[in-house]
Amino acid sequence: MKRTLSVFVAAFIAGGLLAQAIDLPAPQKTGGMPLMEALAKRSTARTFDSKELSPQQLSSLLWAAFGINRPDGKRTAPSAMNFQETDIYVLLKQGAYVYSARSNKLDLVVAEDIRALGGTQAFVKDAPVTLVFVADLSKMGGGTNEAKKNMANIDVGYISQNVYLFCASEGLVTGARMSVDKAALGPRLKLRPDQMIILAQSVGYPKP
Repeated sequence: MKRTLSVFVAAFIAGGLLAQAIDLPAPQKTGGMPLMEALAKRSTARTFDSKELSPQQLSSLLWAAFGINRPDGKRTAPSAMNFQETDIYVLLKQGAYVYSARSNKLDLVVAEDIRALGGTQAFVKDAPVTLVFVADLSKMGGGTNEAKKNMANIDVGYISQNVYLFCASEGLVTGARMSVDKAALGPRLKLRPDQMIILAQSVGYPKP
């Protein structure tokens, strides 16, 4: 049974959702900064305040990144042949989750703070949210693994840029990186051999 939003927010702040999925509020799909202004403000950050994002911000962030924006199930970012092969893993203080765009929730992967594994730089552990973009090559039909990886890299680029523009619009900061210890993070996220970590991207408030 879904909790009411008020109960959800209280539990989220208290860290009481350690061992269960998180039902997200509906994403906000209107408003925001005009596109050209967001492009003018787009930048990469390497320092983050420890303040956590609200459930509403997290929901809207994930929808902007790769949510469903049409009745036919297509998404806010394109993918080769509409494979939709990218899964977004979300590293939070209370655990690691995978985003389900269809049900608009975060499914629990591990109830531990593994944010430090989301990159090799010291600042990574301080960011309240790190997104890990994982390509599921099994969703990409025929072709060589090299061709699939090339397409997956391009598709993640679209998603990452959506995150950059959302953050610019919302007064948040973000930074994408390839410097991730994939050998350490992959097993913690319970990835299969045909799932490949492409990129990680941290999101948070600017540090004062």
